[in-house]
Amino acid sequence: MDRRDFIKTSVILLAMSRRPAYAEQLAESRKRVGLIGAGWYGKTDLLRLIQVAPVEVVSLCDVDRHMLADAAALVASRQVSRRTPRTFTDYREMLRERDLDIVLVVTPDHWHALPMIEAVRSGADVWVQKPLSVDIVEGQAMRAAARRHQRVVQVGMQRRSTPHLVHARDRVIREGHLGKIGLVEIYCYYHMRATENPPDTQPPDYLDYEMWTGPAPMRPYNDLVHPRRWRAFMEYGNGIMGDMCVHMLDMVRWMLELGMPARVSSSGGILVDKASKANISDTQTATFEFGDLPVVWTHRTYGDAPDPEYPWGATFYGDKGTLKASVMGYHFTPSGKGGSPIHEDVVYELDQFPEDRTEKDLERHVAPAIRAHMKNFLECIASRGTPVADIEQGYMSAAACILANLSMRLGRSLEWDHAKSVVVNDPEANKLLRRPYRSPWVHPEVTTV
Repeated sequence: MDRRDFIKTSVILLAMSRRPAYAEQLAESRKRVGLIGAGWYGKTDLLRLIQVAPVEVVSLCDVDRHMLADAAALVASRQVSRRTPRTFTDYREMLRERDLDIVLVVTPDHWHALPMIEAVRSGADVWVQKPLSVDIVEGQAMRAAARRHQRVVQVGMQRRSTPHLVHARDRVIREGHLGKIGLVEIYCYYHMRATENPPDTQPPDYLDYEMWTGPAPMRPYNDLVHPRRWRAFMEYGNGIMGDMCVHMLDMVRWMLELGMPARVSSSGGILVDKASKANISDTQTATFEFGDLPVVWTHRTYGDAPDPEYPWGATFYGDKGTLKASVMGYHFTPSGKGGSPIHEDVVYELDQFPEDRTEKDLERHVAPAIRAHMKNFLECIASRGTPVADIEQGYMSAAACILANLSMRLGRSLEWDHAKSVVVNDPEANKLLRRPYRSPWVHPEVTTV
């Protein structure tokens, strides 16, 4: 060893001797995590991951500097190392470091595709929130990128990991208590559509609104755009169909082991509230045809739910009984005099995770599902297996909901050829499978990922 190598080695050994003991453990065992989208649900997902795995959150990204600072302080208070993550306002700079094992993409829907594709290119396994994409070609490109780069991708459709719904599938459906299922109704009756008409203003100075808008059309800024209420506008998502239907449709597909619907039809629109700035439908029905099984969605943002115990859920009708299922529980009622009812409510797990009691804005009823979904994700990262909400499943559920919106827009049913990824004999519909991107952003294609 020459003098220069001796000095270099001595410096390294001295530095290692001064590192705290946990640093060696982190370097050897902890997955390095980055989050893109540090708002409400980004923090919700990330903190559930911290609860179930020895990870180190090293990077956070958001275009809202206030949200970013809040998330960094919160993560530092909750992760084992107590370290404050690095912060970025551009996801490309964060991913350019290529030092992340896991990336969570929890942005508004119009920002799912590009960061997810870049994350798998960087070598990370990815958790991406639902719906997978805002248009069908985006979803195809995301799926192709995941497969090409051999990354594990879990889509945030956590009904597949909701403990009581797993029990409902196993105890009721798989044991044959429903008999022949002839119809499934899925629905949402929440009054969740924005009714305000706030004035347009300049965006706040702590928000990079140009970057927030990204590939979506540029709209005037107002309080419905940011934070959290952007779902009022079709420019950023697919309305209640893409927000709430995708969960319940995916749950039904998972429970009944269904693939992609062969035909989708939908009708509705803004039929009641015509005064709000919101441009998503307040009333919509859709029928997803899976062979001889129709799955029928309904949402309306006014009036009462037919069953106040199940304002957002699914009802399975069989010749032997009926199953109602939601995020809050499930109830099976047998037909006739045979059999016994089966009921189960959500279990909050507050004794195991007491921090859930005080976490701001946490939907406590879904926390167990997110934790279980994260565990499945981590298990598949270790085994290189297929997660329960793999990107193929995320693609099908999102694509079906997008087709429903296109059907409503075009005023006709759409027949889908899943093998060819096209609407059969409908050039006009096929042109709508790809949304235009705002310059300078470039729409991802299957052949370029």
